Amino acid sequence: MQTRQRWQRRLHSVVQGVLVPQSGITLSNIDHSVRPQDDLYQHVNGAWLKSTTIPDDRPLEGTFTSLRDGAELAVKAIIEEAAAQGGAGTGVERQVGALYASFMDEAAAEVKGLDPIRARLAEVFATGSAAELMALVGRLFRCDVSGLFSIYPAPDAGNPERVLLYTGQGGLGLPDESYYREEKFAPIVQAYGDYVAGILGLAGVPDAEAAAGRIVALETALASHHWDNVTMRDPQKTYNLKTAEEGSQLFPLLDTWFEAARIVPDKRTELVFSTPDFFSGAAGLLETVDLGTWQEWLALRVVNSAAPYLSREFVDANFAFYGTTLSGTPQNKDRWKRGVAVVEAALGEAVGQIYVDRHFPEGHKARMQTLVANLIEAYRQSITGLEWMGQDTKQEALKKLAAFRPKIGFPDKWIDYSAVDIDPADLLGNVERAHDADVDRHLDEIGKPVDHGKWLMTPQTVNAYYHPMLNEIVFPAAILQPPFFNADADDAVNYGGIGAVIGHEIGHGFDDQGSQFDGSGALRNWWSADDRTAFEGLTAKLVAQFDALFPYAAPEHNVNGKLTLGENIGDLGGLTIAYKAYLLSLDGAEPEVLDGLTGQQRFFMSWAAGWRQVIRAEEAIRRLATDPHSPNEFRTNAIARNLGPFHEAFGVDQDDAMWMSPEERVSIW
Repeated sequence: MQTRQRWQRRLHSVVQGVLVPQSGITLSNIDHSVRPQDDLYQHVNGAWLKSTTIPDDRPLEGTFTSLRDGAELAVKAIIEEAAAQGGAGTGVERQVGALYASFMDEAAAEVKGLDPIRARLAEVFATGSAAELMALVGRLFRCDVSGLFSIYPAPDAGNPERVLLYTGQGGLGLPDESYYREEKFAPIVQAYGDYVAGILGLAGVPDAEAAAGRIVALETALASHHWDNVTMRDPQKTYNLKTAEEGSQLFPLLDTWFEAARIVPDKRTELVFSTPDFFSGAAGLLETVDLGTWQEWLALRVVNSAAPYLSREFVDANFAFYGTTLSGTPQNKDRWKRGVAVVEAALGEAVGQIYVDRHFPEGHKARMQTLVANLIEAYRQSITGLEWMGQDTKQEALKKLAAFRPKIGFPDKWIDYSAVDIDPADLLGNVERAHDADVDRHLDEIGKPVDHGKWLMTPQTVNAYYHPMLNEIVFPAAILQPPFFNADADDAVNYGGIGAVIGHEIGHGFDDQGSQFDGSGALRNWWSADDRTAFEGLTAKLVAQFDALFPYAAPEHNVNGKLTLGENIGDLGGLTIAYKAYLLSLDGAEPEVLDGLTGQQRFFMSWAAGWRQVIRAEEAIRRLATDPHSPNEFRTNAIARNLGPFHEAFGVDQDDAMWMSPEERVSIW
């Protein structure tokens, strides 16, 4: 069977002519003063953690940033080659080169100053009514100016064979509604007000300090109508299918916005409102809050959206708040790095196509396909043997598992960017036209069969994802590198690394959110009442475990177990099933001891190595409020403590800090 193929390979180094087996674990990162029985994360990564300094241009440093640095340099080479060709390259090469050149021309940005948005700001203050203002918000949506709400196309959760427009809450300048609500964020709200006053003053807005106070008050009122991020994780609550007429009852100026945004009626006959309360609340504020305050609010949206592409004073002011105040990052990225990011955002798959040709060996895809097959087989066996789940629900779970669509490396069909008009002398216009073309591409999906070949990440992205309405797991090329994946490495290292990542993404199909969708992607209850109760009992124990945790970087702030539940289920299921898949790969053979480490130990150390990270306190606090992922040390330790094989691997007993009694351990999938 494919699921039982063995890849047992050795890494070797030559020492005085003798081949010495190597484990694939970076031994120099280990802190031998910390026992794995007391802190697996610190043991595996401690030497690295002590010796690593966070670069001034980022809020954290770790495994993912290291891989992203490599991908960024590879992409930079591709982009600079295109730019060096001037107008001599292919159509896409010319676009890539011209866009990058427009960003790198800092002198031109300095000369232009506020000019790229001067007329737009005048247009904002010339609006004479709420309807005129919302029409302008709609037009500016096409220019990538964030407005009062977001829209995006996605498969209909009630009928995943068709694509609908989804729309959700927005309008805030801070990361989350909790910043406006919770007292602990009061200093950040004060700093935000100062930032708003400063940047509006740069833009020439009259009485900027008083305007800032009015804007913060308006955003605070908008935030009061936002649903919190735990509620937003509930797919039943956020799936509210409505006709266009019903949507207009919630927000009477909705048609005005759509018409101005050039979204024709047949693309919006039905809409999914993730937060209907927000729309009715925002509509009330449009009636009761002075038009002048709304104009100031929209002026801020215009300036904020354009600031990264304007002269240095705007770039620096914007970064000082969003980079330094919110994330603790002292220094902005070098201009070339920001230029690479602009090109990736606008023409990502054009760059990705070249990236794949240069940096993704075809053999990696075949190796990953076998890994995925082993993980799915391990899930199949595990689900079949679950004691807490009844037979009927098991059969539905197995149907869903069999319907998973894995995508590895890169898409089979690439995005056509020929509609994007790039002018090397018009940076902000380039960004806006790229966004406009992207909107048209997405709107074109509505009314057509679901495109199962579409990717939501570029191949050069160091990440992975699960999409519940497509029931697909996606692994871009750039994540398929050490320490997660090494085609020449020992099986234990690959299963503890990329195997657990694969298991994590499959696990999202069975977490507290994903488990509410069936194998077709439909939001449908396929559970018996008793089985759902049993599942929720297990997940409640996991919530309680994580609620009690306080990260190293922000010891006064605790993890939100409900916000992070889906990712914690993914981590727990991913590691559990990856270990079972590793055993399948051995086919009964005993793995070698390498560098004094058993296969079982190498598996868990590989898991820990993937999460090494140092992070600034400000960024850790921001993530605790907004990020559904737990801090990395807990993705390692808190998850591993729940697994019996971890205790066995290192002989953990009740006198050790990593010990968890069997009755307290959570095992779901």
